[in-house]
Amino acid sequence: MFENLSSRLDKAFQTLKGHSKLTELNIAETVKEIRRALVDADVSFKIAKDFTNTVKDKALGADVLTSVAPGQLLTKIVNDELVLLLGGESKPINLAGSPAIILIAGLQGSGKTTFSGKLASYLKSKGKNPLLVACDVYRPAAINQIRVLGEQVGVSVYANEENKNPVSIAQDAIKHAKANQHNVVIIDTAGRLSIDEAMMAEISDLKSELKPQEILFVVDAMTGQDAVNTAKAFNDRLDFDGVVLTKLDGDTRGGAAISIKSIVNKPIKFVSTGEKLDALDVFYPDRMASRILGMGDIVSFVERAQNTFDAEEAAKLQKKMRKNQFDFEDFLKQLNQIKKMGNIKDLMAMIPGVGKAIKDIDIDDDSFKGIEAIIQSMTTYERQNPETLDGSRKTRIAKGSGTSVTEVNKLIKQFDEMRKMMKMMNNGGGRPAKMPFRR
Repeated sequence: MFENLSSRLDKAFQTLKGHSKLTELNIAETVKEIRRALVDADVSFKIAKDFTNTVKDKALGADVLTSVAPGQLLTKIVNDELVLLLGGESKPINLAGSPAIILIAGLQGSGKTTFSGKLASYLKSKGKNPLLVACDVYRPAAINQIRVLGEQVGVSVYANEENKNPVSIAQDAIKHAKANQHNVVIIDTAGRLSIDEAMMAEISDLKSELKPQEILFVVDAMTGQDAVNTAKAFNDRLDFDGVVLTKLDGDTRGGAAISIKSIVNKPIKFVSTGEKLDALDVFYPDRMASRILGMGDIVSFVERAQNTFDAEEAAKLQKKMRKNQFDFEDFLKQLNQIKKMGNIKDLMAMIPGVGKAIKDIDIDDDSFKGIEAIIQSMTTYERQNPETLDGSRKTRIAKGSGTSVTEVNKLIKQFDEMRKMMKMMNNGGGRPAKMPFRR
């Protein structure tokens, strides 16, 4: 996410390296590079120019502390202005209705229906009882898709394949929600390949008849400035409440995320960064600005970990670690928990200082497959009793996992090192210099 933009901005700040203070000349040079980086990231020239002019004015008027390097000061100014450009603060969705009605709009292919499923899953995790409603009566696979999504996230779906009137379907769905204690209704509407009057009229009718608490416009971040233009056209007609950016994990330059708030004056409320149904994040402008500037996002990292790891299981694991009883069964569980947190490289980039270090490293999400295959080729007894892994057992495990005895031995050695490290930490002996399981 934003790797190219982050790299370009970092190079822009490097122009201040070796300078003892900010001057009009070195500020102008740095700001020029920042503007180029933004335009190359598909931010409109006007927004990039206005942004960098503000940064330049604030930098020229800044009181420079002797303890603060010029690059650090300009980074702080850029960060503050970027937060404002992205929306200033996070805006929650309105769930005040009974039930709260959320209308989902967007072009076909933007990820609208998948987002509806993700939103249902997110709201369910927050204690809500959502109902998904299939109001796309044109795309043949739409109803089946939303039914599959509902089943995957454990949320009820309302659909009526005989009825071809989206307003009527939605009204019946709301009655169904009230009768079945659903406190949120998520209405997935039809998309088109391009903006047309029939599409606009239909979504406008849904808005006027249903009076939803929230209208969310879903846009594909990979379409760059086209996404911004589409959002403006929809907003002029619908006056929606917020934007959802999908496919931020793709080959996107980030221009849509940076430009959209300035163009439509509506907040980005969610960002979607993957195909998995838990790959949905509330949008926080300050956290996104930090990530764009390569400063990480440790708050989101911790939140994602808290949402993924089970507190009761963690307590049991801690108890086993104290007794030096951590085994391959426990290790396999931990690997599965880490995988649930999302894309490995994306997660590592959230840790301050790590993003820049790994930007040129290709980290495959299947990195753990070899380790998993070896552990899964062990019997339950062997996983729980690693010390029983003799030569014949290792040979069988290697054949079963499609690996070599050397790889099995390497994993067992690393596992032993990790157990020793845990034992040292439990005994107050500090931690070793090297961490195991490096690939």
